[in-house]
Amino acid sequence: MTRIGFAFNQKPDPAAFETSRRGAGASSSPAISHSESEPSPSIDEFAEWDSPETIDAVETALSAYGDVVRLEATADFPENLRAAHPDIVFNVAEGLNGRNRESHVPAICEFLGVPYTGSDPFTLTLCLDKARAKEALAFNQVPTPRFAVIRTVGQIKGALDRLRYPVFVKPVHEGSSKGITEANYCRTPTDLMVRASELLEEYTQPVLAEEFLPGAEFTCGILGNGAKARVLPLVAINFGALPEGAVPIYGFEAKWIWDVPENPLEIFECPARIDLPLQRWIERVTLDAYNVTGCRDWARIDVRIDSAGVPNVIEINPLPGILPNPEENSCLPKAARAAGIGYDELIQSCLIAAAERYGLTLRRRPQLVTA
Repeated sequence: MTRIGFAFNQKPDPAAFETSRRGAGASSSPAISHSESEPSPSIDEFAEWDSPETIDAVETALSAYGDVVRLEATADFPENLRAAHPDIVFNVAEGLNGRNRESHVPAICEFLGVPYTGSDPFTLTLCLDKARAKEALAFNQVPTPRFAVIRTVGQIKGALDRLRYPVFVKPVHEGSSKGITEANYCRTPTDLMVRASELLEEYTQPVLAEEFLPGAEFTCGILGNGAKARVLPLVAINFGALPEGAVPIYGFEAKWIWDVPENPLEIFECPARIDLPLQRWIERVTLDAYNVTGCRDWARIDVRIDSAGVPNVIEINPLPGILPNPEENSCLPKAARAAGIGYDELIQSCLIAAAERYGLTLRRRPQLVTA
């Protein structure tokens, strides 16, 4: 029977996190590992991590193909991986520290010669750096908005002179809409100066400033590799569902404040109701971005239409969100459902695609028949 390691980061319990942050002496969540010299993290830092419900759902899906060993991506991950002897690791670990945090688990797997799912360390680091990813896209003639990178307050003036307004700014190394709020929409040079300065101070990393595109936005799920790679039904973002006067972005407010289970936003349309030529164009641009950046097995890519009607790649997510509850509006599972792919099959598709890359044979457990 195949032995499947499952690498993940689990969100800390909010109450336990707050207690540990106040220094009350209570033990922190096992998912948090910090030395006394490290700064205490804010709860925002865990936005990319997975809930216990997601972790349980992924384990259930994987168990159809073998014995699952949980390997939480804490400081003792290398030792636990070595002791577990998995045949393959299913990786959704986001990491915590540094610009290379998403690459830590796959890099350790490579060092120890353990097969794993998803993109390799280089692609994960490249795509987490929004500016470097856009450079790779632009060099390979994949459409992406014009941009500038602001590393210091002194460089903001240069960005003011190179870009057309409105401009959107965001931290260059974050995901899950961390640091992406309505305030990032800059209508004037003064707006850009103020917001870029705030982001530089708050996130202590460069800021990406890019020309804001006025057209429709789509998020595009991809499964598979090479000739087998396919784009799932497109998810259109319905900005008309946002509160009146809201900036047309799917940012922090929309994801975590306005769209809640007790009052859900009708923010998504899947499959997107667009004409076939535009759909095919978006799919082609999506696959080009997937291949140019070296994504593997699965990903989610955000695309927005510019004033000339051209699909532009906004962001590439080689570690896509995979919330199992349909009410939570996780876009890759939503697109999969529209294609007739259930949650378990989605998770298993990634596992199978990775196994094929390594030449591994997976055998599904016989299903129990109950009376």
